[in-house]
Amino acid sequence: MRVNKTLMITYCAIGVALNVILGEAASMLNIPLLFLDTIGTIFISAMFGIPYGIMTGVSTNLLMGLISGITAVPFALVSIAVAIIVGGMTRNGLTLKKSIVIGIVLAVVCPLIGTPIRIALFGGLTGSGTDVIIVALRAAGKELFTSTFIGAISANIVDKIISCMLVYYMIQQPIFKKVRGYRLNS
Repeated sequence: MRVNKTLMITYCAIGVALNVILGEAASMLNIPLLFLDTIGTIFISAMFGIPYGIMTGVSTNLLMGLISGITAVPFALVSIAVAIIVGGMTRNGLTLKKSIVIGIVLAVVCPLIGTPIRIALFGGLTGSGTDVIIVALRAAGKELFTSTFIGAISANIVDKIISCMLVYYMIQQPIFKKVRGYRLNS
């Protein structure tokens, strides 16, 4: 099927909007262990493949760099990993079981990449709900990387599984059946 590039860029922009709006909403509402800031990247990667997922994730981080501050930009590496994992694991479609498995994989890989960035930029603490876990682990004598990594995984295990399951349910909607054929071989 021929790819309509204008349509694909529009979908990527919608993915960026999902990331920013849902991420900011979850942050403002102080929902514990839920960020929803990668749901657009997950959706675009699952629907259209790795290249469009990367475009969505990196664009999100660049936009957040303009809105929230430059410290959001290095986390684009995490967004790239999300796109590669989701796009790669959904080549043959997305099932509910697979969405849970992808959520678990993301919950480990994202903190592996994000923890060094978080430590370098913020000393491990970002003002999110996971800081409580990190501080408790540090008080118990754990190393900074270990504490930050475990704290990040504890939040990501909830966030990424819920995000992937929500994307699974979104993709099942009839409105998206027409556009599934636009997936690039990635």
